[in-house]
Amino acid sequence: MKIVIIGLGTIGKTILKSLSGKGHTVTIIDEDKDKIEELIEKYDVSGVVGNGACLDIQREAHVRGADLAIVLTDSDELNVFACLVAKKIGVKNTIARVRNPDYRKQIMDMKDELGISMIVNPEKDTATEIFNLINLPSIAQVEHFANGRVLLVEIVAEKGCSLIGETLISLGKKLTAKVLICAVQREQEVLIPTGNFIINEGDRILLTSDAKSLRDFLAEIHLIRSPLRNIMIVGGSKIGYYLADELSKKKYKIKLIESDKETAEELADILPRVTVIHGNGTQHDLLLEEGIEAMDAFVALTDIDEENMVVSMFANKMKVRKTITQIKSDNLYGMLDELGIDNNVSPKDIVADRIISYIRAIANKRGSNVLTLYRLVNNQVEALEFLAKKQERIYDKPLKNLKIKENCLIACIIRQNEVIIPNGNDCIKLGDNVIVVTTHKNFDDLTDILE
Repeated sequence: MKIVIIGLGTIGKTILKSLSGKGHTVTIIDEDKDKIEELIEKYDVSGVVGNGACLDIQREAHVRGADLAIVLTDSDELNVFACLVAKKIGVKNTIARVRNPDYRKQIMDMKDELGISMIVNPEKDTATEIFNLINLPSIAQVEHFANGRVLLVEIVAEKGCSLIGETLISLGKKLTAKVLICAVQREQEVLIPTGNFIINEGDRILLTSDAKSLRDFLAEIHLIRSPLRNIMIVGGSKIGYYLADELSKKKYKIKLIESDKETAEELADILPRVTVIHGNGTQHDLLLEEGIEAMDAFVALTDIDEENMVVSMFANKMKVRKTITQIKSDNLYGMLDELGIDNNVSPKDIVADRIISYIRAIANKRGSNVLTLYRLVNNQVEALEFLAKKQERIYDKPLKNLKIKENCLIACIIRQNEVIIPNGNDCIKLGDNVIVVTTHKNFDDLTDILE
């Protein structure tokens, strides 16, 4: 595919890294000459220095006829205009980052007229991710396949969890709920477990199921928790606004602490159901004064990763049931488990995953069978949804008879309206959707799972 990326901030760089080595022809455009030169040297791409919304710059970059233009500058207006220009000169698909809450609804309503195929909003998408974590208190992460019919969730084998000490074989005999454990993170190691694998306390477990089976499973292993009601948010950024707004509509009780007085006053006006406090949310005394120890959930959303980590550790010490931490820097992920920070979100990774999934969907029309892609466990695991759309030699054969690559697992089969958690006797049939979890990279076809 011919892809153009306009705006090489953290999200643009993350997408460029994900596309590297995948056979795409990529052109980058940015006004920062040093950035363009650095990325041309690092990756096999071409680049043009200049304003990506300018017709002459797009012509110089040979944007005409591209399959996709991804526009990610810091200006919403420039992003929309650059997509208009790209569409005008023959780009087939465009993606624009639009962050301003004032623009969101009208641009969503007008995106077809504007020639925009997809709109991403890192702050809104991150707020939705955090909302899901609060709404499902037993779960550390949740992703959706097959239009929401299949869930891929991450849970932690905490003290008292009945999974601890069991093998996958013994669990299969004891549990009635149909789930499949796909991957386990133990400290820094990620494993695709076999039947004799024993679950230890502290393991982070990825499993697939449908929604009803998940509820039954969580009840069986004693991980069903009472709902979270009292939420404290530190940081009145756009993420904080979107999150508080969404939570307040669901009758959560929210305290939002913001250090900038003008921003705090503005948030208090537009969020009437939220208690907005002007103050430094990283100060020990203020957190105690505002009742952090009585909170069910704590969300750290300051602009500084280290501050988010410190206040999250304090929330954990105060026995807050669920703590969620925004982390922007990849360099800090390695120490999060050691510090007891279990739930973290990264806006750039959330948006990059959405865009990469969209690229896979376009590629699917050209021969790739990948419908959905999620990168998990700090990008060490990929979960892919394939469409079995052409007859292959692996169909209609029991899975136990297939020579599947090591560290690769068929996690679920969706056949029409039926969700199948497979065992060795199940088969893949033409027309199925198949979910694969693997530590391998760059799978594009279902047959890639075979040795």
